[in-house]
Amino acid sequence: MSRHILMVVTSADRLLNGEPTGLWLEEFAVPYQVFIEAGCRVRVASPEGGATPLDPNSLKEQRPDWDRAVQALRDTEALDTRLDARDFDAIFLPGGHGTVFDLPGHPVLGRLLRDFDALGKVWSAVCHGPSAFVGAQRKDGQPLVEGRQLTAFSDAEEMAMGLEQAVPFLLESTLRELGALVGVGESFAPYVVRDRNLVTGQNPASSELAARRVLEALEQQERGD
Repeated sequence: MSRHILMVVTSADRLLNGEPTGLWLEEFAVPYQVFIEAGCRVRVASPEGGATPLDPNSLKEQRPDWDRAVQALRDTEALDTRLDARDFDAIFLPGGHGTVFDLPGHPVLGRLLRDFDALGKVWSAVCHGPSAFVGAQRKDGQPLVEGRQLTAFSDAEEMAMGLEQAVPFLLESTLRELGALVGVGESFAPYVVRDRNLVTGQNPASSELAARRVLEALEQQERGD
């Protein structure tokens, strides 16, 4: 039986300053392609369902081999209570600045993340995708990321882009406040952290490596390592 992966993307399309944003295409398209080529089944969901807004800046590097991934973003399913962690082997959260607006505190996504972790299944995110961890709690009410090693789009990277005032919070700082053990690498260079069943990548350049680490984690689980 092939592995089944749930990818959750943003539905938000504006920054606080009114400029357009959304999903950063590379962070979805590259992992999607990695998963499909590995024989995985992939389902794509978003808070509102339907077409996913794409950050215009991310379209500058669009490649022809991303066409299948782009097609998958045109009609995502809505995040609702019918989604069950038991039906999947892993969850993967691409970033883009839209995620900091509609993924933190989302009740269905928070439950899914908690259940993936409680079941020992792989949960993963790249760049701003870990914003979904903000507000997610374990069954004991403590932050889901408390004591967990991870990475995310760094404060330094946010400031280098000049967008620290265009988002509701700085992701790295917020995750640290929740008790996460955040590690960051060189700005805009590939950097991935794996803590048992949790896999995170720092930025768009980390997308492929993060996806491959997810597959490695699944292979190890299947072997019973």
